[in-house]
Amino acid sequence: MRPSITVTVPATTANLGPGFDCLGLALTLYNRVTMTDAAATFAIHVTGEGADWLPTDESNLVWQSAQRLFETVGKWPSGVQIEQQNQIPAGSGLGSSAAAVVSGLVAANALVKAGLSPSELLQLATEIEGHPDNVAPALFGGLTLINQTDDGLHLEQIPVPPLTVVIVLPAFDLPTVQARAALPPHIPLKDAIFNIGRMGLLVRALQTGDHQKLGVAMQDRLHQPYRLPLVPGLPEAFAAAYSAGATAVALSGAGPSLIAFASHNHQAIVAACTQAFAHAGLTSRAWVLSVDNTGTKCGAP
Repeated sequence: MRPSITVTVPATTANLGPGFDCLGLALTLYNRVTMTDAAATFAIHVTGEGADWLPTDESNLVWQSAQRLFETVGKWPSGVQIEQQNQIPAGSGLGSSAAAVVSGLVAANALVKAGLSPSELLQLATEIEGHPDNVAPALFGGLTLINQTDDGLHLEQIPVPPLTVVIVLPAFDLPTVQARAALPPHIPLKDAIFNIGRMGLLVRALQTGDHQKLGVAMQDRLHQPYRLPLVPGLPEAFAAAYSAGATAVALSGAGPSLIAFASHNHQAIVAACTQAFAHAGLTSRAWVLSVDNTGTKCGAP
């Protein structure tokens, strides 16, 4: 029987308002990848999210990430068969590319018994993804604070209590490159000071589950004011979420999805946001999720 490994990777939400490019949270929505050493064959099969358009050739990101690991350690299987079962929508701001990268690396590491450590896998994932804010919580779960310096990556895992969030994803294409292009090259000092203060408060509010503080802590002046106008109905959906009982609302990553924190009224928040997007001519999907504290799981199928 050929060796086979199954990896389950959570969705992630990055930034959370002021934590631009350094704060990420893992959520209970998952992609599952099974990688098999299949003699002298190459095959990729995708089901679920993206099944009708994700590539199944050598441009597939799971395979490219696995290939990067094989090249790094100098060990290759005789052939590879990959089965992807996706729950994380691509291009949503929920870390679908990070999940693909992490699943490919972790599965490949286990398949050829390469023995790379979690920190080494994190470094490789960051190199492939280009930034660590999604790959870190995808690997380790929970709330992660990560900084990329000349000396390497500095990771802090921050314990958080049980939290429930609403994710609302409008049917609108907002490539990350476009969302990045909307940002100004310079920001006023007062906006930098604003975000520094909110960032410290945000980490503390999440750590203690203080919904009252979250409303202030999740405010941002570095990226959200420039990105919200890019998606029809998004500013109105933010306002609708607050009116329906959300304690804090932010873009999930670069968008177009939003994340709303609340202790109750989750379905009311879903309905309010969905209606706001409908008024702007967009359909939307929603999930009510909790925090995933496990991160990537790896084992036999």
